Amino acid sequence: MATHDDAPKTSGGYSDDGFYSTSTSGVGGGAHHFDDGTQTFNKDTSSFDTSGYTPVDTYGQTATHYDDEDERKPFGWSGSADLGLLVLRLALGGVFIGHGLQKVFGLFGGPGIDGFARSLSELGYREERILAWVTGITELAGGSLLVLGLFTPLAAAGILGVMANAIAIKYGGSLFPPDGVRRFLNPDGVEQEMAYAAMAFALIFAGPGRAAIDYNRSWFRHPLLAGFICLLLAAGATAATLLVFRR
Repeated sequence: MATHDDAPKTSGGYSDDGFYSTSTSGVGGGAHHFDDGTQTFNKDTSSFDTSGYTPVDTYGQTATHYDDEDERKPFGWSGSADLGLLVLRLALGGVFIGHGLQKVFGLFGGPGIDGFARSLSELGYREERILAWVTGITELAGGSLLVLGLFTPLAAAGILGVMANAIAIKYGGSLFPPDGVRRFLNPDGVEQEMAYAAMAFALIFAGPGRAAIDYNRSWFRHPLLAGFICLLLAAGATAATLLVFRR
């Protein structure tokens, strides 16, 4: 029993094969919908009238690009992080400029090199005069560079090294001293040195911010790598000072 009409068959052998095989202007496929909701079958061509056919795939065509959608905010001043880093640099750098002036020149009631060297000798250091000069210059130069935002990771590493030595001396050799937290919190404790060390550590890895001479230099663009290198330098200098200059 025949199940199809007697109209001429397409290559598929079915009267409606033209619906699936007919292309529209070389387009290979698409969504089949009709504007008027009706379809007309043409017996002469053995196909449907696809005048309402709308192709979806656009082989070889490039999608329209809208430039307005790709606009980016310019890389510039940030009123949050950059301002915060500037204040942090000025505060920490200013403090250590003052400490350096006290140690090197005896200003602001400071001991000067001779007085600071005597203090280092009492704390158990040898070659105390050399160490006094190194410490005073590190504080003065490191503080000045932080204020300027120049060689910031290296300057912060120098201050971190000085504070690490101060903490090691004041806190003592015991990891858990008998008086415990009181040694940390009392007026003669190390909380101030710890705060300075934490500020220096933050600047080593966060960088100076854009309000600095360092802006757009290589270590500014690669803060993590520069930070690790400078942290290793600070750790090495601290270890050398404790091992070489301590009696």
